[in-house]
Amino acid sequence: MSGHSKWSSIKHKKAARDAKRGKVFTKLIKEITIAARLGGGDINANPRLRTAVAAAKAQSMPNDNIERAIKKGTGELGGGQLEQVAYEGYGPGGVALIIDVLTDNRNRTVSELRFLLSKAGGNLGETGCVAWMFHRRGVITIERAAVDEDRLMEIALEAGADDVTGDSDSYQVLTSQESFAAVRDALEAARIPMTAAEITMVPETTVKVSGHQAEQVLKLMEDLDDHDDVQSVSANFDIDEAEMEQLSAAG
Repeated sequence: MSGHSKWSSIKHKKAARDAKRGKVFTKLIKEITIAARLGGGDINANPRLRTAVAAAKAQSMPNDNIERAIKKGTGELGGGQLEQVAYEGYGPGGVALIIDVLTDNRNRTVSELRFLLSKAGGNLGETGCVAWMFHRRGVITIERAAVDEDRLMEIALEAGADDVTGDSDSYQVLTSQESFAAVRDALEAARIPMTAAEITMVPETTVKVSGHQAEQVLKLMEDLDDHDDVQSVSANFDIDEAEMEQLSAAG
């Protein structure tokens, strides 16, 4: 998963300094709202809500915004009903995509996603067409400069992590869904700063892309990430790390 994990690292860095902070907040608020609606407003009893709130705080979202989003989810405040949908399809080079959205208008969203994929030379597919290529896992991203690798390995594996991988500037701690919270809590307790901590779809196999196709894939990922209704995109592309850095810097 080297290519895609590298993209995730670059994306989270961009989000941290993103001038479009309002757009980042919109996505986080939607996730908090749906998490509270599905599992209740108690952070301690709702792991998904706890993860969403932690992500919001990592982006310096004010507590008032967080509390309002929770109350919208529990029905204490009014607001449009959000629907959670996962779309599957293909991007350039046959790259498999799973696009998680939260929307108040499914017809509008699917039309816009179909346009974005078509413009990039891809297409939306039927439910289940690519899901079999992915497995839901916890992924925690940490900057290399933030921690010694041996210390990170010891803490993460002792807490139940499956593996620790890395690229030139970050580590990815991989966990099962069940052990995600325990591993994240152990890293928090050890005061190891996390760039991101999420449960996401991780590809079991990857598709190598380069040159123009690599450029197209990254442009599509940017366009999908910029869409207001898209919460996350999982993909199985693998782009050489040096090429990924070059294309991201150019973009």
